[in-house]
Amino acid sequence: MTFASLGLIPPLLEALEKLGYQQPTPVQTQAIPAVLAGRDLMAAARTGTGKTAAFALPILQRLATQGAVQAGEVRALVLVPTRELAEQVHQSFRDYGHFLVLRTYAAYGGVSISPQITALARGVDVLVATPGRLLDLHRQQVLSLLQVETLVLDEADRMLDLGFAKELEQVLAALPKQRQTLLFSATFSDDIRALSTRLLRQPLRIEVSPRNSTAKKVKQWLAPVDKKNKPELFCHLLKQQRWGQVLVFVKTRKGVEQLVATLQARGIHADSIHGDKPQASRLKALERFKAAAVQILVATDVAARGLDIDDLPLVVNFDLPTVAEDYIHRIGRTGRAGASGEAISLVCADEVNLLAAIETLIGRTLERKEIHGFAPDHRVPLTGAAAALAPGKPQPAKPAKTQGRRSGKPVSSQWEGFDAVIPVRKPGKSRSR
Repeated sequence: MTFASLGLIPPLLEALEKLGYQQPTPVQTQAIPAVLAGRDLMAAARTGTGKTAAFALPILQRLATQGAVQAGEVRALVLVPTRELAEQVHQSFRDYGHFLVLRTYAAYGGVSISPQITALARGVDVLVATPGRLLDLHRQQVLSLLQVETLVLDEADRMLDLGFAKELEQVLAALPKQRQTLLFSATFSDDIRALSTRLLRQPLRIEVSPRNSTAKKVKQWLAPVDKKNKPELFCHLLKQQRWGQVLVFVKTRKGVEQLVATLQARGIHADSIHGDKPQASRLKALERFKAAAVQILVATDVAARGLDIDDLPLVVNFDLPTVAEDYIHRIGRTGRAGASGEAISLVCADEVNLLAAIETLIGRTLERKEIHGFAPDHRVPLTGAAAALAPGKPQPAKPAKTQGRRSGKPVSSQWEGFDAVIPVRKPGKSRSR
């Protein structure tokens, strides 16, 4: 199967070749012809399997065959839950539409609204937006949603989790009833499935991976530890196991900054992303991490969805998420596009209910490794099938392989646990997304 066989036009095929895409992923193979045909769609696929291209490519092709957009109009609307995801999805539209004459734009809060007003007043073919800022622009009559032909709800379950249900309903009320509606997500909650029955007309349903499944190539395990000892255990593992770049998830914004301060006090290059930081600072932190200028990026769940970081070897759940589905999205930042990865959770006794919910969701009991010197005083109760068995000795942590390399990028001599730059041979093959 090739992208050309899916019926894509030459300008899109040229863009994909430039990006190094070779073959469509399963979700792209099924979704692209359906979207081109005008079908409503509900697609579930693991993160990192190419969902964005599955809806962006056919939307761009349909828009390219129509006339020019008029002032104040939007022809395709993509709703996303976070600013970071808005930027990433918008960049994908720009990359795929490089050889097309179409206007695309991203609108979200946390930045000045004035440039957005100016840009949208001219009209855009594709608008990627968060619900709150979109409603602000609509109320100011900067744009009209009456010409929207295609609506995409990307990570709609996360929008409901973040409390956007009311805003989502207001946006839907402003849209024309006759439109194409596409729902894409790695997970679909029961609320989203109920929403789909109301919004979609005879939709094609695509599930290219089991519901709520995680990537097979991501090794998952947990280390029991007392809550107060989590920072020390993290630093211990960072040095002992020679971790390279790590994306770390912490439950609260305050907790994020406390961990970053601890790491920086030890001379470790760390930065943060959370809702209290200005958007410019969040984007700068992400770009520095992608460029390997920062070894540790500590974030709340604003980074759990949509961040596409090439060859990220490791994700650490410093705190478990309160919403079990977010575990899938967090660890989906590693092991993308068929690559291998590792996801480690530092779990204390009062998180056992969160752990049980995660294990129920993913249908497996996570392997436990007790780290020497960090055995918790408050034991983490056994969960799942292990709870029914006689307790045995905790499995000691095995020495981990060096996680310092990212494809084509040497590790920094300043990274914790590394004494010198390690040269890395660039891989020869391209990835399909």
